[in-house]
Amino acid sequence: MNKSGIRLGRVASPFGVKGWVKLVSFTQPRENIFSYKRFFAIRDGEEVELELDAGKPQGKGLIAHFIGFDTPEAVRELTGLELSVTPDALPDLDGDDYYWHQLIGLQVVNQNGTVLGRVESLFETGANDVMVVAPDTGSVDDEQRLIPWLPARVVIKVDLAADQIVVDWEADYLV
Repeated sequence: MNKSGIRLGRVASPFGVKGWVKLVSFTQPRENIFSYKRFFAIRDGEEVELELDAGKPQGKGLIAHFIGFDTPEAVRELTGLELSVTPDALPDLDGDDYYWHQLIGLQVVNQNGTVLGRVESLFETGANDVMVVAPDTGSVDDEQRLIPWLPARVVIKVDLAADQIVVDWEADYLV
């Protein structure tokens, strides 16, 4: 059963002699990865489930232990695996907060109803997040746009049911 997953981290390498591994966390803050106990990963084309039984910060990184992997030799087969969870494993967010995976693929229109494209990805800048909006069928043009994620100022409405984000952004605002 292949699940649609949210990537939360990656196994970097074995650590020590008792089956621990170094982890790279994609969560914010990075220690939030330890809030999850069950992960799945794809190894040699097959889905494997992993259960975390311990994890902690170690120096500038994170280390973890998975049930059933108790030797350096056993955890070598985990090296490089991406750790995912199903979307229903994520905690509910308050009000107008969204996970990035919920926004990817949504159509972006301005207040005049002009289709600007679809959210291709998002990235952080420090000041605010930015949506990368790629042209799509029905877009006003073939331009890619970088639109700041500024709720109430630029992002007027997110309607997940309608598959749409309404923005205060004109078609001629280009990169």
